[in-house]
Amino acid sequence: MSHAIENCPFCRPDASLLQNELAYVLEDRFPVNPGHLLIIPRRHVGDFFLLDRAEQAALLELLQQAKAYVDKQYQPAGYNIGINVGETAGQTINHVHVHLIPRYHGDTANPRGGVRGVIPARQAY
Repeated sequence: MSHAIENCPFCRPDASLLQNELAYVLEDRFPVNPGHLLIIPRRHVGDFFLLDRAEQAALLELLQQAKAYVDKQYQPAGYNIGINVGETAGQTINHVHVHLIPRYHGDTANPRGGVRGVIPARQAY
């Protein structure tokens, strides 16, 4: 086992909320909002664009299931979905993970622009 995989927190999860053959779902350890989940491929890959089509499909399948789970448990008003690819984009763990972030009325003063907020000065348009 390589050093990167050995030290990767996503390569050996303790437990998962949902799973399929190629991916699984965890609660984010530092949630942005209640119900923030991560959808993670089982194979250690750092870049979403290097996943094969089956892995991408497995992530999307679990994304749908994760949304249904959060809808039932938390009843959010909306969602942001995000994938950080590369350190410049904010990726801190070099293992692909999709963020499913529930949004609630009033959780921010002005949600307009959503994911555009990764560059705050360009969020509003």
